[in-house]
Amino acid sequence: MNAPSPICSADHTDESLARAARHYLLDGLTATRLADLFKALSDPTRVRIIGLLANTEVCVGDLCLVLGMTQPAVSHQLRLLRNLHIVRARKEGRHVFYTLDDNHVRDLFEQGLAHSRHE
Repeated sequence: MNAPSPICSADHTDESLARAARHYLLDGLTATRLADLFKALSDPTRVRIIGLLANTEVCVGDLCLVLGMTQPAVSHQLRLLRNLHIVRARKEGRHVFYTLDDNHVRDLFEQGLAHSRHE
């Protein structure tokens, strides 16, 4: 049999517990950056782009073809992802190739994908 859980109400305070909990509280800038990252990942088109780039480097034209989107629409999404350091660009002549910025993004994508497929 489970023990009853402690009751916590708005008028209950325990300063020593609050001090201990503050240790884990993110600072405002870090929380904002993390929220921006998750906002970027909340769009299905951007997630699809990240999924492609998690496996291969792709030029803008090929992204347009694969996604069935116009170049301005794809470029808009890539600009947002680039500004958040999720993807990076490499120019080769007139072509711009994109890949994920680092393995943290790939790991985050793969963990999210595994979680979404978990039943």
